[in-house]
Amino acid sequence: MRKLPPLNALKAFEAAARHVSFTKAAEELHVTHGAVSRQVSLLEDWLGTTLFQRGASQVGLTENGRTYAREITSVLDRMSVVTTQVADKAAPAALSVSAPPTFTMRWLIPRLSVYQRKRPGVEIRLTTSIAPVHFQENNYDLAIRGALQPMTGCDSVPFMTENIVPVCHADLAESGRLRTPADLARHTLIRYTTEPYPWSTWFRAAGMPETTGAGTLHFEQMFFALQAASEGLGVVLVPLFLVADDIVAGSLCAPFGFLGAMHRHYFANTSPASAHNPMLAEFRTWLIEEGRSTEQAIAAWKQEMLTQPIPARKDS
Repeated sequence: MRKLPPLNALKAFEAAARHVSFTKAAEELHVTHGAVSRQVSLLEDWLGTTLFQRGASQVGLTENGRTYAREITSVLDRMSVVTTQVADKAAPAALSVSAPPTFTMRWLIPRLSVYQRKRPGVEIRLTTSIAPVHFQENNYDLAIRGALQPMTGCDSVPFMTENIVPVCHADLAESGRLRTPADLARHTLIRYTTEPYPWSTWFRAAGMPETTGAGTLHFEQMFFALQAASEGLGVVLVPLFLVADDIVAGSLCAPFGFLGAMHRHYFANTSPASAHNPMLAEFRTWLIEEGRSTEQAIAAWKQEMLTQPIPARKDS
């Protein structure tokens, strides 16, 4: 059986020996001066030798104290390293991802189960933001943002094309009440504060005179604007990939297809300091695969839409 002294006494002695001060050791260990003194005395009694010479205003190590301190410091350092290594291996691998709120809710979260089946040991920690990316100021490993160009100052990889088009409830198009852009004059135009492009830009891109519609609904976030469109309250400009699943399911539609579509890309942004992180590289590869799959679904829908007859108008 090993003959080991009390661990708390060892910690107190090692800190006091390193600082050559009971007061500084007490500050480091967050205990009182008296507690350090008692633990050192306990260790001296256990060893049967004096480790410190105590003076009126200062302390100093004895020869035995200096020899013992060198060995104990080395042992505690090795214990700390080994403990950290074991704890790191036992802890789940974590990846912090920042992404826009609506993107996270409508595209990323529904697909995360695919990634987690591939890497069940990786914990994904999601935060939502549309703020500029600053890796030094924020605690995330990867930031997803929509933009026209790759971001500067980081590794910025595009993984999906964003086509922003008018979207509405499928009933509006199927009833024939929304056949051409001119019909927008009879419908509510939905807007939101964070929209990347306003309706006026879309009308110009579509080569159509701008209309204010029958009314306007304004929301702060895209998510609420899209929800309003899902309830049949009007027409909204949103990235097509965010509603690809709903279009395939038949609940939403893009009545004018790619007419006037405005293009951006979604980028997976990482810090150059993380260039050799295999977990980040793997997650980015997964984003590219999922982005390609979404784009293929949109392309298939576009082809199907081109082969379908235009619904007849049902004017009241």
